[in-house]
Amino acid sequence: MTPSIDFQIEKISKFQTIDKEFTTNVIKNTLIDILSKIDYSNCEPDDENSFFICNLNQVIKSYNYWYQELPYIKPHYAIKCNTDVRVIKLLSDLGCNFDCASKSEIETILQLGISPDRIVYANPCKTSSYIRFAKDENINLTTVDNVDELYKLSKFHPNCNILVRILTNDETSQCRLSTKFGASIEEVKDEILPIAKKLNLNIVGVAFHVGSGAKDFNSIYEAIRDSRIIFDEAIDLGFNMSILDIGGGFEVETFKESSSMVNFAISKYFPQKFIRQHDIEFIAEPGRFMVSNAFLLCCNVIAKRKSMLYLNDGLYGNLNCILFDHQIPEIKLLKHKNKVYYDRNDLPNDDFNYSIWGPTCDGLDCISKNTILNYDVDIGDWLYFPNLGAYSSCAKTQFNGFKQDSKIIYVFE
Repeated sequence: MTPSIDFQIEKISKFQTIDKEFTTNVIKNTLIDILSKIDYSNCEPDDENSFFICNLNQVIKSYNYWYQELPYIKPHYAIKCNTDVRVIKLLSDLGCNFDCASKSEIETILQLGISPDRIVYANPCKTSSYIRFAKDENINLTTVDNVDELYKLSKFHPNCNILVRILTNDETSQCRLSTKFGASIEEVKDEILPIAKKLNLNIVGVAFHVGSGAKDFNSIYEAIRDSRIIFDEAIDLGFNMSILDIGGGFEVETFKESSSMVNFAISKYFPQKFIRQHDIEFIAEPGRFMVSNAFLLCCNVIAKRKSMLYLNDGLYGNLNCILFDHQIPEIKLLKHKNKVYYDRNDLPNDDFNYSIWGPTCDGLDCISKNTILNYDVDIGDWLYFPNLGAYSSCAKTQFNGFKQDSKIIYVFE
């Protein structure tokens, strides 16, 4: 069962947050100190590499915000979006659980001494050897969306608790997942539940994911409605249904609206009497919600060709999120002529239009075709990208020999 709301509030209160003005000043002073030590004209190779600033206080704020709006839903942080160990350790200390999708991700959690019962193996299509590994490591909660996965679990991990992942309407989402995952109501009723019963497997709940960057939160309502249909069907077949996993894709900017829809739909389709009768636990798999606005990426301008700026990071590095996660990151001036402009509002009104490129030899490596900056940027200047904590460093490559071993500087440890 999820710990009581009172317990969660008590645990969170041990991690006090810091006001925005103080936070901004600390980050700015940190940047001034770092950049003052880098001179592109005589530094060692790689000294001017891109780097991250990680504001751990912001992670705490996001976690608090989650419990402010959804106090009864236990978050399982999706570590796929950012596997930074200090962030994971902080979230663990706060009481967060974890969503893992592979053997490596499970190992990351276990190596930190986190109990396996705090992990949901939330990948509906798993490698057989990974299932055996999960069994050996006492990972006892996973997801399925097809009959073949049931047969694999029956063979390799027959006592595992199973969530059936259902299909959702994610047409308005920026990152759609239902093109790849999720069983229809008919598939669940006609195939998955009867075969699971025949194989004597433990179906214990329903999971769904409406995609990231959703524009229409009715998809959440519909998914919770459909989940109740599956709950009733499974209960009639004798399954002990006790978990609803509402997935991830939540964003801080729209969380008021999305959480409001979650609360409304759950109150309608999972009333208190039903929850008490079946001892139902609600969980979720937020990723970007916890970390997106906790990281900013700082990049050096390594070359300039008229109105084209070339940075030391790009689409094959930490800015791969532009391709794979459909992000349009904000680009800001960080340092120009030895002056740091982090979070400054007193920039001149001059407009200089640039296209901005990564360091590789691939013409695809374009960060922005049209960006307006307030200064005539020079080689050796720095730009920064705020809110780049999700799906950035986790998918970087070493294409063209650019290793992108970007340091992470932590504030408020």
